[in-house]
Amino acid sequence: MRAFVLGGPGVGSVQLVPAPEPAPGEAVVAVERVGVCGTDAELFSGHMAYLHQGHASFPLRPGHEWCGRVTAVGPGVDHAWVGRRVMGDTMLGCGTCHRCRRGRQHVCEQRTEVGVRGGRHGALAELIAVPARSLHTLPDTVDAVLGALVEPAGNALRAARAADVGPGDRVLVAGPGTIGLLTALFLQAAGAEVHLLGVTPASLAFARSLGFEHTWEPATLPALAFDAVVDATNAANLPSRALDLVEPGGRLVLIGLAGRPSGIDTRILAFKDVTAVGVLSASPALADTVQALADGVIDPRPLVAAIVGLDQTAAVLRGDRPAGAGPGPKIHIDPRLG
Repeated sequence: MRAFVLGGPGVGSVQLVPAPEPAPGEAVVAVERVGVCGTDAELFSGHMAYLHQGHASFPLRPGHEWCGRVTAVGPGVDHAWVGRRVMGDTMLGCGTCHRCRRGRQHVCEQRTEVGVRGGRHGALAELIAVPARSLHTLPDTVDAVLGALVEPAGNALRAARAADVGPGDRVLVAGPGTIGLLTALFLQAAGAEVHLLGVTPASLAFARSLGFEHTWEPATLPALAFDAVVDATNAANLPSRALDLVEPGGRLVLIGLAGRPSGIDTRILAFKDVTAVGVLSASPALADTVQALADGVIDPRPLVAAIVGLDQTAAVLRGDRPAGAGPGPKIHIDPRLG
C-alpha cells in the first residue's frame, strides 16, 4: 500500500510499504480522511519533544486525526466491526496499570500514540491497523470531514468543559487556531459570551466569519472580567498573562503547548483562588464528541480549508497552503486521491 513516511527532519515521501494484517484484538481500516496538525508538523521538522526524549524515532509514519471504514479484523474481534465507519483514539494505554484501570489510559506511562509515539504507525496511508478497543463508530450524520475532526474536537470539548462556563459568563480563548476555534464553538454552544485573542488579522477575520463578534489583538484587548481563560497558543508567556486576565474564583485552562517552558506565579493562582486545568488528550471525550457532531451541536466543517491527496503531504507539513485553499486553519489528506 501507499503510505507517507518520515525518514528524518524535513524528509518525507510517499512509499510502498507492506499492507497491515490485523493482529489479535486489532482491526484494519481503509482510511478516508486524515487531518494534519501541529504535532505532525513538529515531527516533520524534527522539533517534536518525543524525538528527543526517546519516545519516537525516524523513520515514522504520522497521522492521528482520521476516519475510515473497517475492512478486516483479527482474532478475538467481533466480525460485526467489518464495514463500519469509524475513527480511533490516539492514546493507547497498556491496559493494566493503575492509570489505565482508572480510565486514564491517555496518561499511561507505557502508552503508544497512533502516528506519534512508540512506533505505532499513523493514518497517512491507505490502511491503518489499530486495536479494536480504540474505535468509535461514526453515525451517518458524521461525514468524512467531521469524522477526521473528532479527535481535535474531543480535545476542545474537554477544554470547554474545563472552563465550566455557561449563560451569563464571559470567556476568553487565546489562540484562534483549530483547537482554539473548536473550543470557542463549544463554549458558544454552551451559551457563554466568547472572546478570541489572536495575533494575525487573517485568523481573527476568519473567527468573525464563524460568528464570533469579540475578536482582539493583544494591543486592543479591553479590560473586561473573564470568568475563564483558555490558552490554546504555543506562546510561553501566555499562561502567565492568562492568569492575570482571569477573574478571581475563575478557571484557567491550558491546552496549548509552547516550545519552551512557561511559568506562572502560583502565589497569584492561590490569592485569586483560580482553578488551573491542563488538557492533554481527547480520549475521555471522544464518545461525547461523536454524539455532539452527529447532533449538530457545533459545525466545524468551515475550519477545513482544503482536502488534498497523499502526494501533497510533505508540502502541507512544510506549511505550504494548497492552491485554492480557503481561510480555515485545517488541511485534510484523502489517501485515496493519490
